[in-house]
Amino acid sequence: MIEVRQARYFLAVAETLHFGRAAEQLGMSQPPLSQAIQQLERQLGARLFDRTGRRVQLTETGRAFAQECRKLVAQAQQAHEVAAQAEAGLMGTLRMGVVTSALSEPLLGALAEFRRTRPRVELRITEVDTGTGQQAVVRHDIDIAVIRPSAPVRGLRMTPWRHDRFVIALPERHPLAQDTAEPVDLSRFADEPWVWLNREASPDYHDQLMAACRRAGFTPDARHLANSILTQLAMVACGLGVTLVPNATAARTFQHPAAYRQLTDPADLVELSLVTRAGTREPLVQEFLRIARAARHGASGAGGNDGA
Repeated sequence: MIEVRQARYFLAVAETLHFGRAAEQLGMSQPPLSQAIQQLERQLGARLFDRTGRRVQLTETGRAFAQECRKLVAQAQQAHEVAAQAEAGLMGTLRMGVVTSALSEPLLGALAEFRRTRPRVELRITEVDTGTGQQAVVRHDIDIAVIRPSAPVRGLRMTPWRHDRFVIALPERHPLAQDTAEPVDLSRFADEPWVWLNREASPDYHDQLMAACRRAGFTPDARHLANSILTQLAMVACGLGVTLVPNATAARTFQHPAAYRQLTDPADLVELSLVTRAGTREPLVQEFLRIARAARHGASGAGGNDGA
């Protein structure tokens, strides 16, 4: 198999038709270059140059071989450039796992800025819950998970990123859905049918919802079960019951709208974290983390629901 170094040596002689000038161009002395070309001819079992006196001419085989050597050198150069751009975080693929409630600001702004500054990077996003997101990072199936805080996992780094607060989601015809400007006490919904999140979908988030209700003095009647926040909201919009959702999620428009009310005791924080492999130096991961931190601070300064 021909090496790129051999192709470069051959092309230098083929283009100058002079071993001395080719050696000078390559930054080497002439004897090693002559030996390298002779070794290449022996390796190929073919004569690449006609040497007559001081004249050097390409043979027919040499002319055909030169075309392929140019392709080889060009491909090697392209590979070098791709590697350099990937190392600089300008090319490659960034794989992210995101919980449903994260698909709002400041993540939307961070994704837009990342795509603007890294147009040659392929971005792949998968919806995950907290547990599967952590394990996907561990298995190298994804590079970053935007999930809710959970118990520490060995080998992962969890960076707190966004804080939000719970609001109550109500069917639009609910008696308390009219005066949405006034906060309401969560205990007023103690006897309501609740649209609840399966604990298997997100154990920590489920337990946080349950703790909020119990602090308000009741255990919710979890009459309807969902596997995602979007399904919860669809069920609420159908009039099946009420539920708690992050305020940032409530601020978005869905196909089946619901009414939302702030709580008189908004002490419960819904947190999101950026999870990566501990000690990672992957350029694309580092660049997205930088943009995400800037987007978070921007959202805080603009009066977002950062809470921290």
